[in-house]
Amino acid sequence: MNAIPPLLDVQRLTVTFGGPSNAVDDVSFDIRSGETLGMVGESGSGKSATAFSILRLLPPPGRIIGGNIWFEGADLLSLSERDMRRVRGAAISLIFQEPMTALNPVMRVGDQIAEAMIVHGEATPAQARARAVELLDAVRIPDAASRVSDYPHQLSGGMRQRVMIAIALACRPRLVIADEPTTALDVTIQAQVLDLLRELQARYNLALLLVTHDFGVIARMADRVAVMFKGKVIEHGPVRDILRHPTHPYTHSLLAAVPGHR
Repeated sequence: MNAIPPLLDVQRLTVTFGGPSNAVDDVSFDIRSGETLGMVGESGSGKSATAFSILRLLPPPGRIIGGNIWFEGADLLSLSERDMRRVRGAAISLIFQEPMTALNPVMRVGDQIAEAMIVHGEATPAQARARAVELLDAVRIPDAASRVSDYPHQLSGGMRQRVMIAIALACRPRLVIADEPTTALDVTIQAQVLDLLRELQARYNLALLLVTHDFGVIARMADRVAVMFKGKVIEHGPVRDILRHPTHPYTHSLLAAVPGHR
């Protein structure tokens, strides 16, 4: 039994979009500091709705109709919207799956990284710009001091995803939610981004919730995995155990799609 309380503790979360069945149905899991929980399932399994519920960013008509989400001892579902805005991007940040839609096309990438720090009162504009260069360097964008002045369209897909990671880390969050962070990238760049995430996680002791449809990504990155199917967590445990001894037919089918897995 782990005596350290979890950083994030989700209990019996239930989400509806108004359909005949719940999009997320009685889901429970936790994440500790420095740990990676992989949440895996096909499109429509409820994994992204679970992730967005943590930040209370469900798109309408989605709404949470049951459960609790505890973060550092506070129930996020009971916070005012004003207090929740202080949590988003500062204590908990999000890496979106498609940087071209998430990044502002008419704003320099350095300003987009700095904005989060300025909004949350973490830095003056001058300090935020200097830190933006440091963060671009940390995510391995070459010539960071000049690249901070680039617009998103001037960067490759892999570099734009690195900018998204830099924005997510700007306010030194304790938890990062990565929603399909490598889906739009080719296999080589995908591997580089995953390695970078793992390196930054170790450096900053981040907790990471990694949402993906790809069990290969889970096998590479996660400590534990929650397998989602039709809104429910059908299997949950250490990655090694589930890779070796999956118990649910759906988990078997996901693993069958991983190259080299027997």
